[in-house]
Formats: sequence, structure tokens, C-alpha cells
Amino acid sequence: MGFGPYLLLATLEGLVTAAVLCLMAVGLSLVFGVMRVVNVAHGEFYMLGAIVAWWVSQAVGTHPAVGFLAALVLAPVVVGAIAWLCERFVLRRLKYDPEATIVATIGILYMLQQAALTFFGPNAQPVAAPFNIRIQLPWFGYSGYKLAIIAISGVLLLGLWAFYRRSRFGLVMRATQLDRETASTFGIPVERVFSGVFVLGAGFAAIAAVLITPIQQAHYLMGQDALLLSFIVVIIGGLGSLGGTVLAALLIGVADGVISVFFSPTLAKMIATGAVALVLVFRPQGLLGKKGAA
Repeated sequence: MGFGPYLLLATLEGLVTAAVLCLMAVGLSLVFGVMRVVNVAHGEFYMLGAIVAWWVSQAVGTHPAVGFLAALVLAPVVVGAIAWLCERFVLRRLKYDPEATIVATIGILYMLQQAALTFFGPNAQPVAAPFNIRIQLPWFGYSGYKLAIIAISGVLLLGLWAFYRRSRFGLVMRATQLDRETASTFGIPVERVFSGVFVLGAGFAAIAAVLITPIQQAHYLMGQDALLLSFIVVIIGGLGSLGGTVLAALLIGVADGVISVFFSPTLAKMIATGAVALVLVFRPQGLLGKKGAA
């Protein structure tokens, strides 16, 4: 077996990483693009989504497919409700001040993390995959569930794009992003838009966690690495640029898969961090980032 099978395997693993990273990072990018808030607690919404997935799997027991579908519905609802409370009673009271909200979301991060440690415990917990099917490729069999992750993420991202570009709320979001004061003058309820955006971003993070927990176990600290990778993706893609975020997630995810298989995961993380430095020096707006647009 030559070089080709290993490259295909590395690319597929990278696409799985990219698919989950896309869902995680677009939520972070959306919140910054519309609200101009750097949500440091975004990784904890991801972690809470994984815990909900584990809880549902325990409640359902011997029916993993039912538990998976239930978690896909419940996780964004539960996490979105928690995000709404954070936005309504913390960020809104701070009037979305950039510096103050960074400090506030750091506080939210530690509160959610310690709450998860108290009620969930310090140990990683497995979640069963909804199905165990291997798809036969030219050189090897590959997990059907991992291919499903790629497909589900693609459908959700296309749905988000259609919602953002075609729906009335998407139009209101874009108007608020371009000029908050003018939007308010024309009667757009800016605070309600911010609530919706914050909940939507948290919901996508929760869905990403549900998809990945059958591969990576649920753990109360799992949001830290996810948050770091999401920030790397958002910076490279362009702050507030949804298209740039998706492109950067694909580049980082596939590169991470290929480098991890042929070299080491540590080298992959080092290269991703170096890419951020290069982008900040030579193209601070990111790959597709433009001032006042997403």
C-alpha cells in the first residue's frame, strides 16, 4: 500500500475535524461580527453541549440512535437557554462594551466550568455513536459515522448561509452588523437581535459537541482546546466573516489531519499558531475579512 491510502485517510480525518470546527467557529464569528463581542465563554457552551449529549445517552440507554437525535435537538435548546440568560443579565447590562464583555465572559467561563465539574465530575465520559457502519473505500474501510459528521455539518452550514442571506432575521442581523445606531433608528430591536445571535452561536457550538462526543469523550475541560482552535480559525478567516471562517476551518482541519498522520499533532498545532502570526502581520483583516462585512 503506497502513499495514496495514507493521504486519503489523513484528508478524511482532517475533514471531520474541519466539519466540527466550522460549526464551532461560525458561532464565534457570528457573535463577533454582529455584536462586536469576543465571547471567551464560547468553548464552555461547546462543553455543555457534550454534557447534554452524555446525559441524554445515559437516559436513553440501549438506543444510541434515539439518544443521538434527541441530543441534537435538546443540546442547542438547553445551551441556547443558558446563553440567553448570560446575554440578557450580563452582556446587556454591560451595554456590550468590548473590554467589559471580555472580562465578563471570562467569569462566565469559570462559572460554567466549575458548575460542570461539580455536577458532572472530573472524569471523561464516553457517548455511544448512533450507528457503527464502515464504508468500504478503495483501500480501506472508513467509519460511516465520521462521514455522517461531514454531511450533517455541510447541511447545517448551508442552512445557516441561507438563513443569514435569505431570511428576514438574517437581513436584520446584517443591517445591525453594518451600523448598529442606524439600525436602531429605523426601529430594529438591536438588543433582541443580539440575543438571537448569541443564542444561535451557542446553539451551533452545542451541535458541534454532540457530533464529536462519540469520537472524543465528554469532559468538563474540553472547551479550552476547542476555543483556542476556534479563535485561530476566526482570526485567519477574518473576524466576523462567515465565509472566511468556513474556508479557514477547512484549511486548518485538513492540514491538521495530514500533518498529524504524517508527522505529529504537536507540529500541526505549532503550524496553526504560526499561521495566525503570519496573518496578523501580513493580512490583519484575515483571508476574507472586510471591515463592516461578514
